[in-house]
Amino acid sequence: MRMLSNEILIDSYFRAQDLKLEKEFIELLLKEIKRRKLPLPNHYSQAQAN
Repeated sequence: MRMLSNEILIDSYFRAQDLKLEKEFIELLLKEIKRRKLPLPNHYSQAQAN
C-alpha cells in the first residue's frame, strides 16, 4: 500500500466505491488515505459515513 502514489490511492478508492468492491477493501484504502492525512471531496466522505 505504501508504494501507491497519493493520486493512485485516491483514484483506487473512488473506483472501488463505484464498482462496489468488497467493503473490507474499501475500508483498507480509506484507512491508508486517513493515515496519510489526504483530503477527500466532501460528497465521498459523507457517502462513506452513511
